[in-house]
Amino acid sequence: MPISNITVFMPSVLTLIGIPGLESVQCWIGIPFCAIYFIAMIGNSMLLIIIKSERSLHEPMYIFIGMLGVTDIALATTIMPKMLGIFWFHVPEIYFDSCLLQMWLIHSFQCIESGILLAMALDRYVAICYPLRHGTIFTHQLITQIGAMVTLRAAILVAPCLVLIKCRFQFYHTTIISHSYCEHMAIVKLAAENVWVNKIYGLFVALAVAGFDLTFITLSYIQIFITVFRLPQKKARWKAFNTCIAHICVFLQFYLLAFFSFFTHRFGAHVPPYIHILFSSLYLLVPPFLNPLVYGAKTKQIHIHVVKMLCS
Repeated sequence: MPISNITVFMPSVLTLIGIPGLESVQCWIGIPFCAIYFIAMIGNSMLLIIIKSERSLHEPMYIFIGMLGVTDIALATTIMPKMLGIFWFHVPEIYFDSCLLQMWLIHSFQCIESGILLAMALDRYVAICYPLRHGTIFTHQLITQIGAMVTLRAAILVAPCLVLIKCRFQFYHTTIISHSYCEHMAIVKLAAENVWVNKIYGLFVALAVAGFDLTFITLSYIQIFITVFRLPQKKARWKAFNTCIAHICVFLQFYLLAFFSFFTHRFGAHVPPYIHILFSSLYLLVPPFLNPLVYGAKTKQIHIHVVKMLCS
């Protein structure tokens, strides 16, 4: 690919413009985004405090909810301070290496969250389909190993995206990123060189993680539904199904937002940029905001302890 005469050689600083087309109202957009962020922080922190302090909640399902809460806090905190810096304080500049680090953290936390949702689905599958063996299978040692494997998988799969950008690209068309945070494809599109390797690897990671996790999550819930509907008593069916409602809600909102953001970014040529950027930002902020609300409302044990905490 020929390199244009107007290029920048290995820029040290990039500029995030926020939401293209809505620059004049970004200060107002920052208010609901900030509110969502603080509610997410408070909600997930309460979940973690309750799960840690109550010995009755030291079970696999609640430990995975705690892992999800930690990931949500980390993911939202990775993007929100810089985003508010752009919206409110007009500080759009970010060091190139800091931008790559933010990109790696964002996509790693997304992969970790997907892996935790898979672990939660498998936990519910064993608890409902093989209840007598659940305690011996999902030991604390296994949960620790799952957490380590999910984190390691994300770090290893996303790291080449960072290395490919850093090592392959020297010339860039511009240093202005039409986004509110450092996203992989948004950075790749700046390059004035052949970007097909980066695009293909990014697509491979997204499809590999989502494809693997979605397949096993779907199969787990199919088996759960078959087992639940075979139970003779209606009350037993509802009790078993009720333990999965919160997980299904979290799973659906995470993947529906993810797929919308993924496909509009790659195939939504006619979608206005501000729509895509808004949904991409909400995709990272809404799950941390909704997850503690869903688990607080739909999980009886957590709901009881939340009410106790608020009353006291």
